Amino acid sequence: MRLKRKRFLFRAFRKRRELTAVAERTGAIRKGDVLAFVTLRNERIRLPFFLRYYRELGIGHFLIVDNGSDDGSAEYLAAQEDVSLWRTEASYKRSRFGVDWMNWLLRKYGTGHWTLTVDPDEFFVYPFCDTRPINALTDWLDTYHIRSFPAMLLDMYPKGPIDAEPYREGQDPFEIACWFDSGNYMISKNTEFHNLWIQGGPRARMFFADKPLAAPSLNKIPLVKWEKGFAFASSTHMILPRGLNTVYDEWGGEKASGCLLHAKFLSPLTAKVAEELERREHFAGSREYKAYSDKLAREPDLWCKWSEKYINWRQLEILGLMSKGNWA
Repeated sequence: MRLKRKRFLFRAFRKRRELTAVAERTGAIRKGDVLAFVTLRNERIRLPFFLRYYRELGIGHFLIVDNGSDDGSAEYLAAQEDVSLWRTEASYKRSRFGVDWMNWLLRKYGTGHWTLTVDPDEFFVYPFCDTRPINALTDWLDTYHIRSFPAMLLDMYPKGPIDAEPYREGQDPFEIACWFDSGNYMISKNTEFHNLWIQGGPRARMFFADKPLAAPSLNKIPLVKWEKGFAFASSTHMILPRGLNTVYDEWGGEKASGCLLHAKFLSPLTAKVAEELERREHFAGSREYKAYSDKLAREPDLWCKWSEKYINWRQLEILGLMSKGNWA
């Protein structure tokens, strides 16, 4: 594992040359700031709400890699005073799907900070997030010397065809995609990295019904108190040193955890699928996007009679999808 981690760190060091600073404002980062790290491409319509959501949560600075956007994303981000922006035209696939770029920026700027690594369609929900800023969570984690915090990816979707209601710039995506699967999840343990492996939800039952074990993984560890020797191994699904992956209690207890509300299934998805199938830069030959394309052509309705309408984080805790653990 040490050799594997060194290899990941060396890759990140090499891939730093692919990043060109567009707006480098890291000098504004303050001690104690929780930092957000993001890789994106052509997400202009999502950015106003994404930034507002995380600013209100208490994020101090955003460090973003734009991978060749041509929809105005880079120009919009460069104008934001709390954003440091890098741009690259290099291959997303050959950077291990952006992980090498993230590992470099995390090492250089995230060391000593709590860092939140998310996609532009992921919205972090944690216990008491409606009344306590993210610094309250990280202060509590520091008190108990906890260095990583998990969040299950919870796919959100509308009732009816995905394209039925257009998503407007700046809109809360969960005004449209307000439904989720409360069950239908499989959990196993990765014996190599010691992380949990979670699959299921609407993507498994709709897009991978014939091969549920090929469905996307939903386990993530987005919030980490970063140190120089850390490295994400596969997106934020697992990290090294592997002790950071032990975010559960093997003795039957319950550690605190959150969710990432996943706003993928909105009207921009159809165009995004077509673009990504043409680029072929995603995992496993864009297998996931091929599955989307096949079903989207028939205008699928992900809603079913077991769907739950999202209310708040307490609802997710009652359903067993997240926990406040012993954080009172």
